[in-house]
Amino acid sequence: MSKKEQPYSSQLKGVAALLGESFNQTQSTANSPNTVAINLIKLPPSQPRRYFDPQKLEELSRSIQKLGILEPLLIRTLPSGDYELVAGERRLRASQMAGLTEVPVVVRDIDDITTYQVRLVENLQREDLNPLEETEGILELLAIQMQITQEEVSSHLNRMRNVCDRYKQENSELRHNVMSQPQTLIVKELFASVGRMSWESFVKNRLPLLNLPADVLEVLRSGNLEYTKARAIARLQNEDTRKQLLEDAKVLNLSLSEIKRKIQEIESAVQSESSEQTESASVKERVDDTFQRFKKAKVWDDPKKKSKVEKLLAQLEALMKTE
Repeated sequence: MSKKEQPYSSQLKGVAALLGESFNQTQSTANSPNTVAINLIKLPPSQPRRYFDPQKLEELSRSIQKLGILEPLLIRTLPSGDYELVAGERRLRASQMAGLTEVPVVVRDIDDITTYQVRLVENLQREDLNPLEETEGILELLAIQMQITQEEVSSHLNRMRNVCDRYKQENSELRHNVMSQPQTLIVKELFASVGRMSWESFVKNRLPLLNLPADVLEVLRSGNLEYTKARAIARLQNEDTRKQLLEDAKVLNLSLSEIKRKIQEIESAVQSESSEQTESASVKERVDDTFQRFKKAKVWDDPKKKSKVEKLLAQLEALMKTE
């Protein structure tokens, strides 16, 4: 069986950490889980995951038709008697596509904040997670755990990086003050739990993604372009040119080196056009300036100069007639 055909099954260490040992015990008995009618499971009002690749959903659906769901969905009860999905939206969607009427579930009594954290952590554990979703998910999770806004999270992360860059010695008092703060410890614990990268790498390579143009962010969110290519294309200032190169990069599957070469060609053409425009403007300014000074000059009283002026005027008139 190929990796594409395997049903969804992940360790979700972060989810287990949030829900405690009882979740691990429930997982260990998942070979005989409860089942719930699929029409009783409701999606929450908001979900961390915004994009699902249709082709991969179809592949998972076919896998579920053959082998079933190896890992149960995590749900919680609603006052109405229905259930709300906590984790496993991709499995739920694929199960609906496969025509299942019931799905295996683990039912837990979880509060709203923990529920949202579980959704974020599960989203971060996905194999097909793209860098933009990863960045947004980590910031959301840190904001919840640190009880501050995402903008304040970014500010604290940048402060951590700045103090480490400026003060290399770990015994520096200012560095110690920042790196020993409770919020800093939360950052370190989260990145250790998620295990995808260090917080330093996140600040250097992921936070800058949020400042990319909207059209580049849209392509990144869809997962159709690697972030290294997207960041390179974002250098282009002209929106139409940038959108065209984004489309070419996707359709033609351009490599990063090919993209950089095209960017150099575009920038060279723009620079050349700008130089021509500057040179043309410079000539016009010289003509205007010369005629202004000519009008004020006393060349009319000198017969020789007057004769030369007449010849030059005749040449100019002839030049304009040839256009």
